[in-house]
Amino acid sequence: MSLFLATANDSGPSFGAWLLLAVVFGGSYLVHCLIWPFRACSKCGGGGRFRSSSGRAWRYCDKCGGRAAEVRPGRRLVTYLTKTRHRGDR
Repeated sequence: MSLFLATANDSGPSFGAWLLLAVVFGGSYLVHCLIWPFRACSKCGGGGRFRSSSGRAWRYCDKCGGRAAEVRPGRRLVTYLTKTRHRGDR
């Protein structure tokens, strides 16, 4: 019964609970980046191209080069860590 009652020295969730929550969310994000490594380009919104200033012609996005996608930061981290780990094997 005393589990649900607040006491005078109860300061809320402990540091361990916050750390566990951060590890779970970080791990979930890395799994998400492994499954879906690309996101829509932040400049062109995933279109890959823009109308020219005259409005008659199309031009490719400068940031993504017309691919309409960019690599997620989490995927960059996973790639960096895997390449760093393999460098020592040589």
